Amino acid sequence: MWRTACGLTVSRFLSNLLFNPTHMPRILIVFAHPLLEKSRVQQVLLAVASGMPDVTVTDLYERYPDFNIDIDREQELLAGHDIIVWQHPLYWYSCPALLKQWIDLVLEHGWAYGRHGHALEGKKIFSAITSGGSTDAYQEGGFNKYTIREYLRPFERTAELCRTSYWPPFWVPGVHRMAQGDMEAWGIRYYALLTALRKGSIPEEDIERSVLLNDFVSFNQMTSI
Repeated sequence: MWRTACGLTVSRFLSNLLFNPTHMPRILIVFAHPLLEKSRVQQVLLAVASGMPDVTVTDLYERYPDFNIDIDREQELLAGHDIIVWQHPLYWYSCPALLKQWIDLVLEHGWAYGRHGHALEGKKIFSAITSGGSTDAYQEGGFNKYTIREYLRPFERTAELCRTSYWPPFWVPGVHRMAQGDMEAWGIRYYALLTALRKGSIPEEDIERSVLLNDFVSFNQMTSI
């Protein structure tokens, strides 16, 4: 499902995560990265998410290299899932161009928003992003002046306009200088988060009060898996 193999042996960490056989929410990952072959961290995140039960990955740059988006297909995918993840690197404090076009075209007036646009009502959306900048850089007074949540306000308002709940992001900072072992650890953390969301084991009120979804799958918790 992903365009290039990550080449990292994360599977050995994942075999002990058990799945609840009962009905679980379905997760759709809308993935956008124009240079995936150069992004080691995004390769790991995409690899661990692909193949998970009840998780669908749609790779926009792989499917639509000409930017000719199949709107009906994408709307059908959205309708068939409960949790939508916008997974991408932070490009110029926003998302890659194809994801922006996807938002512009797929989330149509009268379907996703507007007086008669109720297709996504009640669904959950969050961003899963990577950034070259560190946590310290995305603070008031830091190099980038604003927090990561402030940079994601347009996505939040988009989700709200579509009558969905916009959850805090899952954020992997400082990827440019990240060691391979740390990349694998972040992959496990992402896998654990998606698993917890599928199981419904994180109360929604706790999610809405949190700053980052990272908080629910700390590195300390990973040692007990």
